[in-house]
Amino acid sequence: MPRTPVTDDDLAVLAEQLGREPRGVVAVGARCVCGRPLVVVTSPRLPDGTPFPTTYYLTHPGVVAAMSTLEANGVMRELTETLDDPDVAAAYRRAHEAYLADRAELGDVPEVAGISAGGMPTRVKCLHALAGHALAAGPGVNPVGDAALERATDLPTPWRRDRCTC
Repeated sequence: MPRTPVTDDDLAVLAEQLGREPRGVVAVGARCVCGRPLVVVTSPRLPDGTPFPTTYYLTHPGVVAAMSTLEANGVMRELTETLDDPDVAAAYRRAHEAYLADRAELGDVPEVAGISAGGMPTRVKCLHALAGHALAAGPGVNPVGDAALERATDLPTPWRRDRCTC
């Protein structure tokens, strides 16, 4: 599982990005080119005991806004249609399995067993979760997350992983 230690400075940035104190953060899964967090790795059980299946939580306001815009523009439906391709569907299932394996490294939470994120492995439900996974895991692991990130580069306010927008 890709990760770097979370620092006190990271936690301060995360609080700024989220508008609240971050919960259950165990590491930073991906960073902006400037070093600020893009994605955090979150414990599968929050400190208050709540199960939390979203291992890779997207935090950077620029990419969060880009995913929201794509969702509002119906891109989830379009990306769900790509799952009709057997190769894309197989890769998406592998992404689901990789996500579950990554979360299992952090602990066993029976309430979320078998549940990954973003609708995996059969539909596209949340581009934020899928983009977070794609950024943390790297290109080629989550085909739908990769496609969403690629589409973010073509928005009126584009987001690109190789440019700082902090």
